[in-house]
Amino acid sequence: MKKGRLEAFSDAVIAIILTIMVLELKIPHGTEWEDLRPLIPVFLTYVLSFIYLGIYWNNHHHMLYATDQINGKILWANMHLLFWLSLIPFTTGWMGENHVAPLPTAVYGGVLLGAAIAYYILQRLIIAEQGANSKLKAALGRDIKGKLSPLIYLVGILMAFVNQWVSNGLYVLVALMWLIPDKRIESKLNTHANH
Repeated sequence: MKKGRLEAFSDAVIAIILTIMVLELKIPHGTEWEDLRPLIPVFLTYVLSFIYLGIYWNNHHHMLYATDQINGKILWANMHLLFWLSLIPFTTGWMGENHVAPLPTAVYGGVLLGAAIAYYILQRLIIAEQGANSKLKAALGRDIKGKLSPLIYLVGILMAFVNQWVSNGLYVLVALMWLIPDKRIESKLNTHANH
């Protein structure tokens, strides 16, 4: 199967998720700077979630750039990823509205962990479909960031019950690790194309 419909559908779902998230931001009842103060945790959580969705969209695009064919397993793995991403608006609102309380902070991390695992499964299925000479596998190399991220999420989830600021700092750390676009796929594929 060709990948075009999967790309278009995924892009549309991520766009809808972003739209839902921004619509969840409440308008303050007042016109003074002080009226914005209660919205700061909500806004900061929104910014972090927006960055995460941007990272997933960007990396998903790069991963599919290295993919020629898909199969039914890949379609379902992609739906699995979209499921976890679709929970981000809920956990973003819950954590922000409750000023990073322990349980909402842990659940937010759980959704991030679920998305990371789903993305890893999707990568593995694409690599399996590509066979021994997988372009994606060659581009990913040892994938240290991909293996380290879930471990940091797990620590962040546990830390949510000890210190929510450390927990959120760990979630921000993972985002910062991935914020700089991953050039492995582009550079590897461009190198293969030039030979």
